[in-house]
Amino acid sequence: MRTVSNSHFLRFEEFEIDLDAAILRSGGTPVVVEPQVFELIAFLVANRGRLVSYDEIVENVWQGRIISDAAIATRVSAARKALGDDGEAQRVIKTVRGRGLRFDLMPLDTASEIDRTGACDTGQVAGSHDIAADMPSIAVLPFDNLSSDADQGYFADGMVDDIITGLSRVRQLFVIARNSTFIYKGRPVDIRQVGHELGVRYVLEGSVRKAGDKLRITAQLIEADTGHHIWADRFDGNLFDVFEFQDQITSSVVGAIQPSIRSAEVSRSRRKRPGSLDAYDLYIQSLPHVAMLDRKSNATGLALLAKALERDPGYASALAMSAWCHAQRCVYSWSDDVPSDSRKAMDLAERAVHQAGDDSFALSMLGAAHTLVRNFERAEELLARAVTHDPNCSWGWNRLGWLHGYRDRAEESISCFERALRLSPLDPINFNCHFGIGAAHYLLAHHGEAIKWMEKALASNPNARWIYRQLVPAYVDAGRDAAAAEGLRLLLQDYPDMTCAKTRAAMLYSEPVMDRICARLARAGLPVS
Repeated sequence: MRTVSNSHFLRFEEFEIDLDAAILRSGGTPVVVEPQVFELIAFLVANRGRLVSYDEIVENVWQGRIISDAAIATRVSAARKALGDDGEAQRVIKTVRGRGLRFDLMPLDTASEIDRTGACDTGQVAGSHDIAADMPSIAVLPFDNLSSDADQGYFADGMVDDIITGLSRVRQLFVIARNSTFIYKGRPVDIRQVGHELGVRYVLEGSVRKAGDKLRITAQLIEADTGHHIWADRFDGNLFDVFEFQDQITSSVVGAIQPSIRSAEVSRSRRKRPGSLDAYDLYIQSLPHVAMLDRKSNATGLALLAKALERDPGYASALAMSAWCHAQRCVYSWSDDVPSDSRKAMDLAERAVHQAGDDSFALSMLGAAHTLVRNFERAEELLARAVTHDPNCSWGWNRLGWLHGYRDRAEESISCFERALRLSPLDPINFNCHFGIGAAHYLLAHHGEAIKWMEKALASNPNARWIYRQLVPAYVDAGRDAAAAEGLRLLLQDYPDMTCAKTRAAMLYSEPVMDRICARLARAGLPVS
């Protein structure tokens, strides 16, 4: 069988070999193996079905160095153990005495190979959305050391390593490994050429400058094809807490890059001809609509996601986002049939959870969907997985903020929203974080703070008039009766049949909180039932 020489992922059974990151995963969980064991497994899998001589193994795994038979045997044994095999069963790694080894996993439809362009060579499982040409790809170039102090070069290299590691946790990004990008260190580069040579859409570059005890880091994200700058920022710190500063920069860069790339991907997809749109294009086009959190945008987003799932029924992110959209219809009183939308949300969520693996963005959406249909325990489990796997997932922290609020944990709620804002200060959904902070302050009876943050959210997204369900009660508690009356008028423009009973059925707070909200809405003039 043909071997793909520049493949990045090899998959079989529950295993995935990430060649760029040099990680072996089983069911999405990393399996710890020594580097030579990893190289041996990757080499055998890439040449599965073919007898590989010991000479070939030594040449490819040990780069032709002299190695003892005992050392080879030790690595083979470790490789078998990592794959759930052993020397007696030889289920997948077969020894052909005196000649070599053969990786003998058949049939081939349980495996896939993906080359740098994303083309699938053999056997991608039907219905699964795998890494392909549609996935946004990024290379992080070595940062330039603009200081006279050579030691800052080591600091810059370490920071780039951390950024690559952080981005590699984002399953919706294809990240080029350090070994490929560091060949450009110390060389003047043309971003378009780098993009062509590495096969990536986006390039992150930056610099480090020292002045006395001060450090300045700059970073910029560039679209490789056009050379357009998508995002840039500057970070200042000092040498006294250099490692904390490095962690802060890494977190900020990784958090900011995700929404910046999503926005760029939306623009790129919109430039394509309608007839050429694939599942990924339709999914990525749905994101800005879904993030608006209003009735019309929700319907538009759901329609795009439905088309994406027609093309790829197993697309985890589209399934998870659809589940959240149907759940939104319930909690924001947009649904004509709440039980039906709730069932659809859970059906989609169950389909998505089997596909999501360790995709933090998909897990965040699944957690959001379960939150909005009051499956709080399941939601907390999914959201904890999302932010544990990728601590820089701003949407995960956003949804965790709401979950804490619904469970009367106001301080924890504010902390999560603040973290989401720090990670992704330009995210289109940040109005929802602002509202969440206001809602949490309302739980604490901080009426002035609650009003300030909720009004800030409305200023960013005036169409989200459901915010008045909590802003009007805050006005009432603050004694601002005229503002409460105007807020109720605007709420009823979008929700003419809104009542206190319907508000209680839709919103997710505890009973004492809902008693307080509904009492204030009734005082402002909202019908009780």
